[in-house]
Amino acid sequence: MSVGINTFFLVVATRGLVLGMLGNGLIGLVNCIEWAKSWKVSSADFILTSLGMVRIIQLYLILFDSLIMVLSPHLYTICKLVKLFTILWALINHLSIWFATCLSIFYLLKIANFSHFFFTWLNWRMNRVVLVLFLGSLFLSFIYLFICEKNMTLHSDISKVVYLQGLRLLSLTYIIPFLLTLTSLLLLFISLVRHTKNLQLNSLGSRVSSTEAHKRAMKMVIVFLLLFIINFISTLIGDWIFLEIENYQVMMFIMMILVVFPSGHSFIIILGNNKLRQSSLRLPWHLKFSLKKAKPLTS
Repeated sequence: MSVGINTFFLVVATRGLVLGMLGNGLIGLVNCIEWAKSWKVSSADFILTSLGMVRIIQLYLILFDSLIMVLSPHLYTICKLVKLFTILWALINHLSIWFATCLSIFYLLKIANFSHFFFTWLNWRMNRVVLVLFLGSLFLSFIYLFICEKNMTLHSDISKVVYLQGLRLLSLTYIIPFLLTLTSLLLLFISLVRHTKNLQLNSLGSRVSSTEAHKRAMKMVIVFLLLFIINFISTLIGDWIFLEIENYQVMMFIMMILVVFPSGHSFIIILGNNKLRQSSLRLPWHLKFSLKKAKPLTS
């Protein structure tokens, strides 16, 4: 590969990774400061912080893979290294998707309004429901890790065909979070339609803010679904290219696409969260104030 292509890839990937680190780091920092002040942890903050931490690890894995691809592609011939990286990537990517799915379900329970007894029951026990979903996502992720590890062992012992068949089976595990997120989006839409119709019979005020909350939550879930689909397709294509074609230029393009999911979604979350959005606007002022305070006095 030419030096120009390598340089362009590293520059684009590094910028995306830096932005992702800043976005996810801000989410974790704001929530940790909030916890230190109030000693209370809300379900949303817990999910957001966990999601931010997982995506920071995910970005570091992408950075590590990018550096190997450009500087030392011969390391891909080391079976143990490839197996370790593949398993780590599979686990972190699965956790990232599941935590974002838990966030979508939290938006549904927090914002949507249905009179059905089952939804009311879930709403009353929202914190427990979110905790069960969180722990369940961890459990399913470790099952996914076990299956992935077995699949990698089969790949090293049998053939690429068996490994590719295993990848197709593993891809089916993404159907559950996808369907849960899609269901959350549809229910939010139904709730918004019903809420809008009821506006004609009720006074405005808090109803208007509720409508905006519906729309904001729907936008965030829609963006997550789109990024989820892009990430899923890119991961499958990347695995197939790595095994069958081994074209590093195409793999570089896939890597740049993969950066969009953990980096871009963090900024969508910040824009849709009032506390995070206000903290991000105040951050430059705090940094400027801290630099002036730390600057030594000149005589």
